[in-house]
Amino acid sequence: MFAGFDLTALLPFVAVGFAAQMVDGALGMAFGVINSTLLVSVMGVAPAQASAMVHTVETFTTAASGASHVWHRNVNWKLFGRLVVPGVIGGVLGATVLSRIDASQAKPFVMAYLACIGLYLLFRAWRGKVEPREPKVIEPLGLVGGFLDAAGGGGWGPVVTSNLLVQGASPRTTIGTVNTSEFFLTASVSATFIATLGWEMFTLQTLGILIGGLIAAPFGGLLAKRVPTRTLMAMVGVLLTLTSAWTIYRALS
Repeated sequence: MFAGFDLTALLPFVAVGFAAQMVDGALGMAFGVINSTLLVSVMGVAPAQASAMVHTVETFTTAASGASHVWHRNVNWKLFGRLVVPGVIGGVLGATVLSRIDASQAKPFVMAYLACIGLYLLFRAWRGKVEPREPKVIEPLGLVGGFLDAAGGGGWGPVVTSNLLVQGASPRTTIGTVNTSEFFLTASVSATFIATLGWEMFTLQTLGILIGGLIAAPFGGLLAKRVPTRTLMAMVGVLLTLTSAWTIYRALS
């Protein structure tokens, strides 16, 4: 699987995984979408393979992140219970759909989805905070978030966290709960990809992203305290929008 191992070839993926996890730890989103965008648009990885790689890595990074949030009592267990089951169902459906369609046909649609996520993050950064209140739309949000996360290679955090915050949920417990429930989603999606695509889809890039993500996982909470959330959200939005738009242009030109 890792024949001809070259440390210098591994380092760029370690850096990508580290940076993405630092942002994800601070915002409760963007590990999947950042990695998927860079893997598909910059490194030329097929959408299904990119999603499989990212979800395999997230199985480990979300376990570390979730354990930290549980330790710091950032999890709303009632919200967790309402999110995790529909999220897993949506994730398995999304992984099954993505693994059965042609990658060249899926690429523009996947990148269009990621571009929309980037624009939405920019909107959230511009709009700012909302008054805390109890969210009402939860189960459908988990189902859609899980499906788009698997089909797009990332999106559980941007879709679910952002929409819960729009509904007025507490930022601290929302980020903690969404991150913790994401472990069960990524484990289910990874198992589905392994069953449909096989272990050969996981390569040197997967190992590099995993190493970088695990190194960064404990520091996300600290970063969240130091850098304004709106600043990080705007940076992620710009990155996703520009890279996705460029990939769509190349695919359609």
